Amino acid sequence: MTAAAQEAFDDTEDPVALITEMGKRAREAARLLASASSDQKDRALKAMARSLREDAEQILSANAKDVAVAEQNGLTGAFLDRLALNPNRVEAMAQGLEAIAALPDPVGEELARWQRPNGLDIARVRVPLGVVGIIYESRPNVTADAGALCLKAGNAAILRGGSESFHSSRAIAASLASGLAEAGLPTEAIQLVPTRDRAAVGAMLKAQGLIDIIVPRGGKSLIARVQDESRVPVLAHLDGICHVYVHRDADPEKAKSIAVNAKMRRTGICGAAETLLVDQAAAPAILPGILDALIAKGCEIRGDAATQALDSRVAAAVDEDWDTEYLDAVLAVRQVDGLDQALDHIERHGSHHTDSIVTEDKDAADRFLNAVDSAIVMHNASTQFADGGEFGMGAEIGISTGRLHARGPVGADKLTTYKYVVRGEGQVRP
Repeated sequence: MTAAAQEAFDDTEDPVALITEMGKRAREAARLLASASSDQKDRALKAMARSLREDAEQILSANAKDVAVAEQNGLTGAFLDRLALNPNRVEAMAQGLEAIAALPDPVGEELARWQRPNGLDIARVRVPLGVVGIIYESRPNVTADAGALCLKAGNAAILRGGSESFHSSRAIAASLASGLAEAGLPTEAIQLVPTRDRAAVGAMLKAQGLIDIIVPRGGKSLIARVQDESRVPVLAHLDGICHVYVHRDADPEKAKSIAVNAKMRRTGICGAAETLLVDQAAAPAILPGILDALIAKGCEIRGDAATQALDSRVAAAVDEDWDTEYLDAVLAVRQVDGLDQALDHIERHGSHHTDSIVTEDKDAADRFLNAVDSAIVMHNASTQFADGGEFGMGAEIGISTGRLHARGPVGADKLTTYKYVVRGEGQVRP
């Protein structure tokens, strides 16, 4: 987008006109991207990574403005952690773009091919979705991740970041535009909505014919609004009420290491554990060490009566604790009477995001992995691995907890659909 066009967008008082114009530009960009070569898209991604590194000082300066306002508004430490950038996080964004560039191009991949008795040759082939609208909240790195994944899959992206990360996202988007221009691709391929007016979200949700799919990434209120109001198909990323279940045959050191990492590595991400379940048979030997390690790292524990009896520092859990995504240094702990009760608890209180079992019993692990109906299930691993980058996808646009189209980390290949390509030699249907 030219500087003049950007200024015009900034000055508009009509969010519907703004999104309409952005949608038209995005559709034209998507048409060009659909036929762009893999080499051209990968050159753009690498150029975008270089721009992020070259513009790191400006990006960090913009982020400092956002963080200062968030601190003045009294936002939580976990929120500030999601919002804040530092040199390592900017470098991680750049590396993520390079990792996406190194992935196979999903566009044009032949998913299946067969011939009919009449000689028709039929193939099912991946194609881009078109224009993807991403609505997200505080994490400015989503600007780079989402834009890059959409580009890799041949889609144009319209990004609407949270008001709290407004300056950060604009600085990142400017770097992405530089990379696109360097590779000869339209800068309208990745557009950031340049207003904090919440009415722009409503306009995106009603932009049928301009936006092909909406991907919301944020808290319950955002997801609920998008699902209630959208006239555009939605790929939902719901809350992450993730569980770690310590089975009676767990290795104590593995259990402690996994439980502490799953909760405390980064408390504000969707893959952070929110509930720890421990077999009653193993609790006296294993749970005190886990609680000591968690409390030493500043974690507040809210437990059932059996857990309180083991440690006087544990606060009493109430019913809502089992259904809460804290995104903070708070963990609900419950003792269960074996695998069946653990499975029942996860089914009743989980959000179908990510759940892990810690055990040396292969049969118990297999039963857990088969029975838990979550997008990601794990054995002897921290739930913090619930991330597209850690899955080898370079990055992700979110983690889908639904069942249709995509589930789990949404990488570039999930941002495609398919069409049927039929080749004949003059056949006509009798």
